[in-house]
Amino acid sequence: MADVARLAGVSSQTVSRVSSGAPNVRQVTRRRVLQAMDQLGYSPNRAAQALRRGSSRTIGVLTQQIQRTGEALTTAGVLEAATEAGYAVNLVQVARPESEDLHQASVRLAHQDIDGLVVVQAGTAGPERFSLPPGMPVAVSDSALVGHYPSASADQVQGVRDAVGHLLALGHRTIHHVTGPPGSQSALIRRATWARCLQEAGIAPPEPVPGDWDPAAGYRAGLRLARDPEVSAVLCANDEIALGLIRAMHEQGRRVPEDVSVVGFDGLALGEFSFPPLTTVRLDFRQHGRAMVELILEQVAAGGPQGARSMVIPTEMVIRASTAPAPRPG
Repeated sequence: MADVARLAGVSSQTVSRVSSGAPNVRQVTRRRVLQAMDQLGYSPNRAAQALRRGSSRTIGVLTQQIQRTGEALTTAGVLEAATEAGYAVNLVQVARPESEDLHQASVRLAHQDIDGLVVVQAGTAGPERFSLPPGMPVAVSDSALVGHYPSASADQVQGVRDAVGHLLALGHRTIHHVTGPPGSQSALIRRATWARCLQEAGIAPPEPVPGDWDPAAGYRAGLRLARDPEVSAVLCANDEIALGLIRAMHEQGRRVPEDVSVVGFDGLALGEFSFPPLTTVRLDFRQHGRAMVELILEQVAAGGPQGARSMVIPTEMVIRASTAPAPRPG
């Protein structure tokens, strides 16, 4: 601790306050201390802390943009499971995981007295972006971190296969795709699986339409796709994109599902009450969050990580009124 204090130009008491997550430290000072800890490879002695105070009964949670529906629902599952287990939650948001912000956030969380870290979302950032002490229990969800840490993720590949298979079975000769953002691992998986499914069916995938996770992106994509009379089926990367796309199709005189079938992804509750009710692939986001807490508690009970266990949570194809047989030519 003295070495950290000397390098950061602060007192040992300040280093101690930063280590414990005390709020009465200026941000610029906190950043300087964290950088010194990282440079020296210093980590608070968690075993000694546990002996002095017992378990902190606190789980750190790292997310990217909690205003996004999937992240919010997953985080809700984390909070529910943590509360039931008698744990508090310390939440940190990093909007740009590909930047240095993720590294700094992981350092900040790791130097606080937490029993484990749940990563709800970190985009395409890999483990090299993290700075965690050895033995820290970690659980991750749909991200590039799966395979490096214990994980609880949706079976997105099967979900996309079900959606594409449903549309092909209805007689559509090809299926267009509106993607999620390029920085999302989930969006990349859905796009790659959609293309692979069409190729396996002997169909050359059309150029995907770039999108984001919001309805406005779907609306813009819908205006673009509505101009092509050959478009009869669209798989959207999430439900919100699908709802924006359906509105654009309606405004351009393309009927859903008579002219164009639309499938969403995520299975949000609002899809049941859209017009027409949305065909979608349902993900159990809350279960993802609860499962990650389960993985953390398993590691805490075992005294640390026990390999990169992977929990795959099934998806469900929900067929409603936004899909129909392909329109007949002419």
